[in-house]
Amino acid sequence: MFNRTMKNFKHSAFKKKHLLQGAFFLGSASLLYAGVAAIFTPLSYEANPGGVGQGVPSVALEATSTEPALPQVVHVKIPDAVKAAYMSSCVAATPSIRARVVDMVNRTEINSIVIDVKDFSGYLSYVPTDEKLRQPNDNVRSCRIPDIRGLIADLHKDNIYVIGRVAVFQDPYFVKQNPDLAVRSKSKGGAWKDHKGLVWVDASSRQMWNYSVAISKDAYSQGFDEINFDYIRFPSDGSISDMSFPISGDKDKAEVMESYYEFLNGEMKTAGITTSADIFGMTTTSLDDLNIGQVLESALANFDYVAPMVYPSHYPKGFNNWSNPNAHPYDLIHFVMSAASERVNKATTTPLKLRPWLQDFSLGSPKYGKAEVEAQIQATYDAGLTSWMLWDPSNKYAGGALLPE
Repeated sequence: MFNRTMKNFKHSAFKKKHLLQGAFFLGSASLLYAGVAAIFTPLSYEANPGGVGQGVPSVALEATSTEPALPQVVHVKIPDAVKAAYMSSCVAATPSIRARVVDMVNRTEINSIVIDVKDFSGYLSYVPTDEKLRQPNDNVRSCRIPDIRGLIADLHKDNIYVIGRVAVFQDPYFVKQNPDLAVRSKSKGGAWKDHKGLVWVDASSRQMWNYSVAISKDAYSQGFDEINFDYIRFPSDGSISDMSFPISGDKDKAEVMESYYEFLNGEMKTAGITTSADIFGMTTTSLDDLNIGQVLESALANFDYVAPMVYPSHYPKGFNNWSNPNAHPYDLIHFVMSAASERVNKATTTPLKLRPWLQDFSLGSPKYGKAEVEAQIQATYDAGLTSWMLWDPSNKYAGGALLPE
């Protein structure tokens, strides 16, 4: 389990108030994901899915004269320095719109793309090979990617590294069929809801653990080169005091999450799948688990890459004595990622495992554009790192901020 002596870790640049500002950060961190409303229909997935998608399984299809053969799955080698952009499932499902993002990738230094496999709704973005993962009403969801194998194969032709994003414990779709596994409301009974009205699965649910592994293996079998796990935590916003956990009970949240991370690590390594973890940005400067179970060192020990979501707009007023942290894109990224690098070194691993999510959207003042994105990228380099990922829920991205290919 997580070594509690890390709580004695000291960083000379840290100030006590930085550690007390997590609540503001946690409350704002979920405001950005602009997902598409999904139709929540029942889902049940048995525990012990049993060898689904080990490695790159072959897919048996009945040959017909009208159905073209699926592209062979060949994975692309991970770039020495990942420079990625996010593409939502809705954009990926619309060829005329996704072409704009792919064109940007082909014209610039971007060499990797992150595509939703399972988003905040719990819906899968494509029809999976594993029949146990199939969802009702597959053909009515507008954000279903109809040609996932073909899309990935086309990206691979341009040597683009493709990362599949799997949102885990925020999953209304799963809860619909498995209400007994949901985070519960003490006052109202039934499933607890966050400030967006979304429900969560208790992070100790072994059924969800197995389900997330089965999804990841299926995605890898479609051609995704890496699986990126998001929402791997306890809820952070809403009426926190009203939550109860039918499985976790009063267990230490950091220990629960570390157990899940270790489980994923074992399953993914056995399958030969590269992994990355999205964690809150405040984990780089906070020494506790932010009351959501996320600790930087725990993630570093169990994932190939760790992606702190260090969006300047999400930091509270007064962080590092800045009245408006959002107005300091370079200084903030340099400060928090330098802190992360020092902690990585103390954990006797390489800072190159760090791959921050950077802000390419506007939230509050000032508006973000070319200069702000460039500043964050430069700060990442100046903190001794080489990889980064850009988050823009609208998938528009700041023009001119990226170097030409």
